[in-house]
Amino acid sequence: MIVTITFETKVWEKDWELILKTSRLEKILSRCNHEFDKKILLINNVSQFDKVASQAERLIKKGVLTEFINVDQHASDALDYFDLTKESLGNGYYYSIAELVSLYLSSSKYLLHFSGDSMIDVNAPQDWLNTGLNILENEPLIKVVNLGWQNFDSTLNEEFIAEANGYFSSFGFSDQMYLVRTDDFKDRIFNFYHPLSDRYPKHAGQLFEKRVDSWLRLHNYYRATLKNGRYLHRNFTNVPWEKKLSILLNQSDLFS
Repeated sequence: MIVTITFETKVWEKDWELILKTSRLEKILSRCNHEFDKKILLINNVSQFDKVASQAERLIKKGVLTEFINVDQHASDALDYFDLTKESLGNGYYYSIAELVSLYLSSSKYLLHFSGDSMIDVNAPQDWLNTGLNILENEPLIKVVNLGWQNFDSTLNEEFIAEANGYFSSFGFSDQMYLVRTDDFKDRIFNFYHPLSDRYPKHAGQLFEKRVDSWLRLHNYYRATLKNGRYLHRNFTNVPWEKKLSILLNQSDLFS
């Protein structure tokens, strides 16, 4: 059976309890307003994998997830497939390997990715995902679709180069959220370099999102930023997950 669209997110040591022991996943899935063929959790860089897997299994039984992936088990094969090495990614390995493993394993036509610390704004239109899928179906030069970001202002974004019905075209890429055609990203696209991609944080090395940005620019491919709807992103602090939960419950834009 060919899978049509997959939803995925990821967890690591500092956020897995917050994401898997609360209703956060249910919230973001409900705001997609779509029936996914697969709902995948990527588990990476955790100290006790069995504990995390147990929570993922609980969500599978509830129907929130369909499966989980142990990133470390597939990391070497994914790097070989994409002609990458841990050394070539540098510090970017830790920011990139979950996404690379997902793409390597994926069999879906489309892939919707959210980082664990991203959330769809409650005011996003119900049809935002269908709008994005329609763009990818009809615009071959658009390689990625995303919602507007937290401080999105089209009048201030110098990268927007065109306006279409429902979206702006631009270069640029973020691993916080993306909707893509899987086949585009299963190709070996991660060894290109464009000097404008050096704007990504140096401490993160040659990470996944920087490499995608270079590929887009060098081939005159674009991303579509939807005019209606935003996603919200906030890094979780290094405090116990119960305290994080208390903080987030008071930030209704991010959690409720």
